[in-house]
Amino acid sequence: MPSINDTKHQEATDASWEASRGAVYGAVKWGIASAILGGIGYAVSPIYRGLTIQFKVYLQMSGMVLGSMMEADSRLRAFEDRIRVQKRLAREQAYWQRIKKELGDDDDD
Repeated sequence: MPSINDTKHQEATDASWEASRGAVYGAVKWGIASAILGGIGYAVSPIYRGLTIQFKVYLQMSGMVLGSMMEADSRLRAFEDRIRVQKRLAREQAYWQRIKKELGDDDDD
């Protein structure tokens, strides 16, 4: 039977994987969005065309980092909510099983 520390370790590992997947997905999604906005900015704005390449890269990387943090946070919160619901359902099920057992024992006497 796994101990409470094993369970917590497994939950932490699952949470970190979920956040990592969210970070990668967010970086890709927001990186593409930043590139599209950069392309539009380059086509439309002479000011954007005048910016240095370093600053343009900084803008796109900032979008990727921000997107990855937001997506990782969102997925981690959703994962925590799922775990919280699963634990609550398990507690309620154990409670009702205990009640059924107590009531069943009283009927047999």
